[in-house]
Amino acid sequence: MRSSFRLARVMGIDIEVHITFFLLIALFFALLGPKGILLIVGVFFFVTVHELSHSLAALYFGIKVKRITLLPIGGIAAMPKIPEKPYQEFIISIAGPLSNILVVIIFYFPLHALLGKETLMYPFMVITGQAKYTGDFNLLAHIYWINLLLAVFNMMPAFPMDGGRILRAALASRMTRKEATAIAVRVGHIFALLFAYFGIVYGQIFLLFIAVFIYMAASSEGMQVAVQETIKKYRVEDVLSPDFVYLAPDTPLGKVLELTFHSHQEDFAIMDEGHYKGIVTRREIMRGLHSEGKSMHISRVMRTDVPTVKVHSTLNAVRDVMIKFATHAVPVERGGKVIGVVTLDDVNRVFVLAGEQGF
Repeated sequence: MRSSFRLARVMGIDIEVHITFFLLIALFFALLGPKGILLIVGVFFFVTVHELSHSLAALYFGIKVKRITLLPIGGIAAMPKIPEKPYQEFIISIAGPLSNILVVIIFYFPLHALLGKETLMYPFMVITGQAKYTGDFNLLAHIYWINLLLAVFNMMPAFPMDGGRILRAALASRMTRKEATAIAVRVGHIFALLFAYFGIVYGQIFLLFIAVFIYMAASSEGMQVAVQETIKKYRVEDVLSPDFVYLAPDTPLGKVLELTFHSHQEDFAIMDEGHYKGIVTRREIMRGLHSEGKSMHISRVMRTDVPTVKVHSTLNAVRDVMIKFATHAVPVERGGKVIGVVTLDDVNRVFVLAGEQGF
């Protein structure tokens, strides 16, 4: 079962909604009725604008975002790689909150004329403690000010919020990226613990949910950068196995299964008269065995979209290819000839062993 569903495609970017998002809609419908659904739709329209702003800034620096996923706590733009230069990360990160602020500026006077000052400012007065909530609910006014709250919330200096990335960008201009990330991750953990504390004290389950998300996302970011910094010193030739078995397109899946048992190789380049045709990983092998059986030819399940990498490529570059093409194995070539396959397991092994040695 898929965890997210595509709603639309904007500028080549898939806008997807996570299945847990419907729980949020159900909650607000129970609390506010049809207005609650309209409120969530309106707010997440601006969440999408926020994420699209990140995506456009990333595209300016040559980073193509494939999809934006809407979650109950906000949106996530899936970038194939993290911008390496601090100023690039700063611009990409600040673009989202700036879009929310721009919305506030553009729509203030039109909404002021349409709703009147008292109705428009009422949610703001409640948020800042200058007025008590009386139950009055103007949909447009609430969406307008919640949009501003999105900018404020995202500017918290905690991963995966924009403020956390801005903090790292600022630190990275004075220290290494690994050191800057470590500090930003620790700050993210502190914010997560604060959210958890207030969630427990005041019985706010949503704050606990946010705390868990921030803590896990910060830890994940720290691990990702640690991997990048460790493996960037190594190249494909450092991990490539000298034992290499390739397959012809008409090889039956049953034969492939036997090879995996005897050669301990689970991912194979497909070659036809010395020319690279595609790659098949254990995922495609098992899928083909379940759907068609052992007699199916490997050409029916091989992937033809995965490119080769050079034997002198860095492991970071290889990892980027794996992420971009959603594969855990890529063929390696030297002088136009495929000489092996490098896998995600090879990359991870380098990280683990180098980490143990303190490299």
